[in-house]
Amino acid sequence: MTETATEARRGREAALRPDFSPDDLILPAGDIVVQDDLRAELDAAIAACPAGDALAVRKAAVRVLGAARTKGTAAIEAAFLAAPFEARPTIRAYAWLTDCIVAEVLRIATEVLHPLSNPTAAERLALIAVGGYGRGEMAPHSDVDLLFLTPYKITPWAESVIESMLYVLWDLHYKVGHASRTVKECVRLARDDFTIRTSLVEFRYLTGYAPLARQLRQRLWLDLFRSTAPEFIEAKLKERSERHRKQGGQRYVVEPNVKEGKGGLRDLQSLYWIGKYVYNVETASELVGEGIFTEDEYQTFRAAEEFLWAVRCHMHLLSGRAMDQLTFDLQVEVAERMGYRDYGGRRAVEHFMQDYFRHATRVGELTRIFLTAQETTHLKQEPLLTRLLPRRRRAKPPYAIKQNRLTVADEAAFLGDHVNMLRIFEEALRTGTLLHPDAMRLIASNLDVIDRAMRHDREANRIFLDLMLRHGNPERALRRMNELGVLAAFMPEFAPIVAMVQYNMYHSYTVDEHTIQCVSTLAQIERGELAEELPVASRILSEGVNRRVLYVAMLLHDIGKGRDEDHSILGARIARTVCPRLGLSRKETDTVDWLVRYHLLMSDMAQKRDISDPRTVRDFAKAVKSQERLDLLTVLTVCDIRGVGPNVWNNWKAMLFRGLYTATRQALATGLEDLNREARETEAKKRLREALPDWEGKALRAETARHYGPYWQGLSTETHALFARLLRELRDDEVRIDLELDPDRDATRAAFAMVDHPGLFSRMSGALALVGANVVDARTYTSKDGYATAVFWIQDADGHPYEEVRLPRLRQMITRTLRGEVVTREALVERDRVKKRERAFSVPTSITFDNDGSEIYTIIEVDTRDRPGLLHDLTRALAENNVYIASAVIATYGEQVVDSFYVKDMFGLKFHSETRRKALERKLREAIFAGAERART
Repeated sequence: MTETATEARRGREAALRPDFSPDDLILPAGDIVVQDDLRAELDAAIAACPAGDALAVRKAAVRVLGAARTKGTAAIEAAFLAAPFEARPTIRAYAWLTDCIVAEVLRIATEVLHPLSNPTAAERLALIAVGGYGRGEMAPHSDVDLLFLTPYKITPWAESVIESMLYVLWDLHYKVGHASRTVKECVRLARDDFTIRTSLVEFRYLTGYAPLARQLRQRLWLDLFRSTAPEFIEAKLKERSERHRKQGGQRYVVEPNVKEGKGGLRDLQSLYWIGKYVYNVETASELVGEGIFTEDEYQTFRAAEEFLWAVRCHMHLLSGRAMDQLTFDLQVEVAERMGYRDYGGRRAVEHFMQDYFRHATRVGELTRIFLTAQETTHLKQEPLLTRLLPRRRRAKPPYAIKQNRLTVADEAAFLGDHVNMLRIFEEALRTGTLLHPDAMRLIASNLDVIDRAMRHDREANRIFLDLMLRHGNPERALRRMNELGVLAAFMPEFAPIVAMVQYNMYHSYTVDEHTIQCVSTLAQIERGELAEELPVASRILSEGVNRRVLYVAMLLHDIGKGRDEDHSILGARIARTVCPRLGLSRKETDTVDWLVRYHLLMSDMAQKRDISDPRTVRDFAKAVKSQERLDLLTVLTVCDIRGVGPNVWNNWKAMLFRGLYTATRQALATGLEDLNREARETEAKKRLREALPDWEGKALRAETARHYGPYWQGLSTETHALFARLLRELRDDEVRIDLELDPDRDATRAAFAMVDHPGLFSRMSGALALVGANVVDARTYTSKDGYATAVFWIQDADGHPYEEVRLPRLRQMITRTLRGEVVTREALVERDRVKKRERAFSVPTSITFDNDGSEIYTIIEVDTRDRPGLLHDLTRALAENNVYIASAVIATYGEQVVDSFYVKDMFGLKFHSETRRKALERKLREAIFAGAERART
């Protein structure tokens, strides 16, 4: 459209027209509501009311309109379920039904309840839809936002009409947002309040005195919109940034807000608001004519909008309310309604959420291109001094800096060398600039030039590696490449994990975003930004490692996810294909292969095994074989865990990994034969004597002689000293408890000393479950003279240590339970519940017996669905089968938990008999199943 034509269109008086017609609905309008029949039924019901009885009229109207609304919404829902992706005609149908009902309510209010025989000029009223309702878009439980427009100050008649209308709409269970204003007031308030201004951008005339609505449209454009585009754009940009910050700042959070989240409907609506405000368009399609979007980009807009609205409508229908947070339980139900099915080794919900995030990514691309273009076109230029003294480097041909962003100056030259599709990202990092929307659009529309020849081009692969290794900010380049589709095009092996959801409560991001977060953490460590938090990883990198190997392994460590095969094995096989293409040597490729194949090894060893057991360290050292691999695997593991989510890494994990790394490093340096129990026991006793300088020699000898070997190897000197004091002169009828914050582990340490008896571990874990404590580690030992020493490290429901003020109640509940005043099994019934939003998760139960992982214990590993009473159920089942528990290591991964028990039988032996192992496994499975059933009731 030419500038002259545009100005001519803007200058003429805008004619009111509906944003949709009844022909655009999900089913024929007459199947939703027949307006003439509805009006006739209403009139008949009202005619039957006593004359002058306003309350009776209202009740009759509510009865008839309520029945019409129920019938209409049911018809819309049925049609939508039959065509679950047809969102646009569905949201129009809900708006159409609402229009019909609202119009009838106004008619009753003005003609029946408050009729005027000879209205004055002041007694006129126009009913206007604003907000989403103004766009003609309504989900099943959307608000009805109304503006009652009057020519002058509101009259008593108008006040009465509005009040009666609202009472009827509220009785119909509509959630109504409303305001009563004159045209002048609308313009004045909109000038100062961007929320009001935004709602008026998309107003739609419904019924009433039409000239008022025409006047409002003219005044808004002439007196406000036409001259204030820059400030409106700036306000919308700030609002968008704040909205994203509140929603977590990431597009790929696993429970996204479909309306307010990054890449959600509100972002698309921002395009509409600004387009209508700046270009005075009625629909998004008109932005193509203005040159803001290409036709392909507009089709992307429509597809994303249709999908997101479909998801939102299904959420409203399933929850029975205005629900916009796509919670875990809703994800499963929405996926089923939309027809997704399990295939390819992945659940239907994972395929659905991958589609969701792909649309969110496209929304991000659209909004970035559009909003950046508006920002650079309409907002103020940089200060003159900044423009005269630029701080950024000059761009090399064929690039240029335009409005402080990198763009392509010579399109033919750029496309003439396909490697420029990567080189532009290197140039952006070199010059310290962001990509201009013109450059982003050019890249996204020419992805087909990234072909097999380019993927094997030596220069292209050098640039790709340099993007990670040379410029200090690989996250920025990788994320932008990923969002524009370049990363998947250049490395097709990466494409399947783009926007891939891991349907669990452990991972906060999609697989591709998790990978980029890991690379970002690695770069942060290299820049020295995490030296205090991650001293071991920081030291390893400062002393030097093969960075090519580490960065490539980090990029590829999860590339095999989402298939039927073990992702570590598949990922290693993919790495053997990708690494040579990137220019890595055979030795480097072998190391990347090993790191990807075993990238979970250190995590499993540290979190699922007792790292105080010499066999754990010995087995891990045998697996890594060299200091180089240990260093690389340690850094990769730390970055991997930190990349899972914002609150996953803590001091507890740091302590575990630091301990395993240090012990393994020493073992590799001095030899595995130095890892023997006798040496560690002797050293532990020596340190205890040093920690108790005020104790007499006789008392010290008695203390060091009363414990078996595992006690000395499994606890710190500080804990040994604590138990020495708790056990001193302990009576047989006494229970001693010590609760203390352990900041080095982000946990509260709960230590117990008492006479030993069967099932004690189970009772203690039950007592902790009753107060909502999560056990992250536990050790229990029986002394030679029959006393139990047990220590648990616990956290609250939020993964934090218990505050000092909560410890007295904790102590009281534990004491009562251990004394038998509280029957744990009965008391847990009300507390052992799985939250509704978490019930959709299913974790297959796996139970394994390992007789090789420890020299003196059988390790029983139980991998299953977590719940508050699980540990108590498991330990009770073990106690009832005469199993002695020496220690328990608890690793929680969202809804999944792996409980590892170091056990002996009643004779102090390992479980070598397969028959006994199978019988014990059956008992444990029965306990898990019974508890899970109880938790769901």
